[in-house]
Amino acid sequence: MNYDELLAPAAKAMRPSGIRKFFDLAADMPHCISLGVGEPDFKTPWSVRDAGIRSLELGRTKYTANSGLKELRGEICNYLQRRFDLHYKEENILVTVGGSEAIDLTIRAVVQPGDEVIIPEPCFVCYEPITQLTGGVPVHIATRAEDQFRLTADQLRAAITPRTKLLIFPYPNNPTGAVMSAAEMEEIAAVLRETNVLVLSDEIYSELTYGLDRHVSIASLPGMAERTIVVNGFSKSYAMTGVRVGYAAADRCVMEQMLKAHSFLVVSVPGCIQRGCEGIFAEDISPMLSAYKRRRDDVYVRLKAMGMDVRLPDGAFYIYPSVAQYGMDADTFCERLMRESRLALIPSSCFGGKDHVRISYCYDDNTLREGMDRLERFICTL
Repeated sequence: MNYDELLAPAAKAMRPSGIRKFFDLAADMPHCISLGVGEPDFKTPWSVRDAGIRSLELGRTKYTANSGLKELRGEICNYLQRRFDLHYKEENILVTVGGSEAIDLTIRAVVQPGDEVIIPEPCFVCYEPITQLTGGVPVHIATRAEDQFRLTADQLRAAITPRTKLLIFPYPNNPTGAVMSAAEMEEIAAVLRETNVLVLSDEIYSELTYGLDRHVSIASLPGMAERTIVVNGFSKSYAMTGVRVGYAAADRCVMEQMLKAHSFLVVSVPGCIQRGCEGIFAEDISPMLSAYKRRRDDVYVRLKAMGMDVRLPDGAFYIYPSVAQYGMDADTFCERLMRESRLALIPSSCFGGKDHVRISYCYDDNTLREGMDRLERFICTL
């Protein structure tokens, strides 16, 4: 078989995840520790696990509605209104296999070949390849350290063309930890209101912010709900990365198209998992949030003491120091760090950035302490 002729060019052109590369290298290296993966070290709440187990014991393993259990979608509506002043009905909600499926469905539903999708970088790794698979054209905006890696209205305005269809709005941000305030979002919204551009607001870290009263959704601003698809989920805020439950909230016209694709591709999220999530919004996640904030502060102090150029992040559970001062690019820095000190970090090239590394602080205190010790010893050799 001549697979080179058979395989889709867009699939062949898609680059594999750089994060996975470093994760696999660390797994095969004896005595290597990783601060590279964005996965909470807390356990999934017992109420979720217990409800899922009981659902299985009762034999409740049949299909649910394609869009998800009515009860769960109702709880999501209540949560979005209570926390972020977003007003949706159950028919505006789609329960998905993690937030990643919701991102995929959004892009599939609105992007045609040749449409431009604006992607602020650094950012989560999936936006560009999904855009390319649909035939869309990624348009990258390099956010700047001096702007705290926040998208500015001037940058957005300069990137919009007659072919622009969608803006990816990834805040709180992975990998930088940047958070947009309501005032900063209003400047972005003012630009968008003059256009016919949609927004995919990836809010998977919405519960993980520090120093702000609460996360603000761009969809809550005047005139923005109708043009915004809100993507969220339970993976990060409730330590459920392997359970894979996310959701999208959008205008009915957009949601109908997303639901069609979802019903053919997935049918529905497993019912026992959905039933486990029905009471999730009653969970108190403040102890986890407090632990992340303390770890963030501890790692920041250690990095500053090493002389690294780093900013205190406002959200998510990553910190993003520069390595430009060491005379090597981020990939070389991470490869040498792993080889010489047995510590795995993720270079900024994996996120469309340059000269930085991502450090996850969603690890236990002993692992973080040992990781910082290894990083400090390595830097002392440079």
